[in-house]
Amino acid sequence: MKYKAWVAKAPKEALVLETADLGPLGAEDVEVAVENCGLCHSDLSVWNNEWGISRYPVVLGHEVVGRITNAGPAVRGLAVGQRVGVGWNAGSCMHCRQCMSGSHNLCSRAQATIIGHSGGFASHVRAHWAWAIPLPEKLDRANAGPLLCGGVTVFTPLATYARPTDRVGVIGIGGLGHMAVKFAAAFGCDVTAFTSSESKFDEARSFGANHVFSSKDSEAIRNLAGSFDLLISTVNVKLDWDAMIATLNPKGRLHVVGAVLEPIPVAAFSLITGQRSISGSPTGSPTDMATMLDFAARHDILPKTEHFPMSEINEAFARLHAGKARYRIVLDADF
Repeated sequence: MKYKAWVAKAPKEALVLETADLGPLGAEDVEVAVENCGLCHSDLSVWNNEWGISRYPVVLGHEVVGRITNAGPAVRGLAVGQRVGVGWNAGSCMHCRQCMSGSHNLCSRAQATIIGHSGGFASHVRAHWAWAIPLPEKLDRANAGPLLCGGVTVFTPLATYARPTDRVGVIGIGGLGHMAVKFAAAFGCDVTAFTSSESKFDEARSFGANHVFSSKDSEAIRNLAGSFDLLISTVNVKLDWDAMIATLNPKGRLHVVGAVLEPIPVAAFSLITGQRSISGSPTGSPTDMATMLDFAARHDILPKTEHFPMSEINEAFARLHAGKARYRIVLDADF
């Protein structure tokens, strides 16, 4: 099938609209007509090859919402016309230990939607049926896209490690962090937000934060020693990690979901003496995504978004790169 897509030919090169052929539809794949697609910082990282794994030409976009227009003969549980979401992964092997135990996102052969695969900044995208997640009817489809990557990325550690009685800190009130605050508040946690921008203090409170501190104020952070059961870091910049780890209660956990490219220095005794942990995770499994969408629909949780027509994709990337997005950008298909 012929389709249209915004293509990056090389790092930092402007995206251009092209027509291409997706080839024959796989027996277990669905084809989705894109309605909206979130613009994630990971799209920017892959476009610029910041992680060294990009393959060009590349069609970016991995927070897709749209309707199924075609389905292979072995597709199960989905139907043409159904509205679904596709996130960071478009497939996995479905037979390894990780897939068979429900951790499909940890499959060593998981197919990233935008690496060696055509993503959602296009008229159509394809995915294995297990990775096309039905969208709850109650959820506003125009703004739901960022939940499919950023949302599940912060929801999964909360669902795994947090309890309603916990005190949770969220580092970074941006595209990921503002959703983490919303989810943690809906969980019933006492939520503290850390942001480098004082202009975001009031907004962080509006998202559900009970307390807000500057992530640049090491003295204030040190005064919070022993405060948190769970600390979620959503940033990709260097922090005063010793001070942050010290804010954890005994048995507390620092969970990293922001792609920090520099090593995080850790003093062993800061972990040993308080029996603290450091962990990380990538997005989530199909079940995690479905659970997150159900929770978001039940609690009316959506990202704060700005919308661009997809034809203004280069302008949207420029706004994201400049750090001006508040807080997630969604591109509306206008082919």
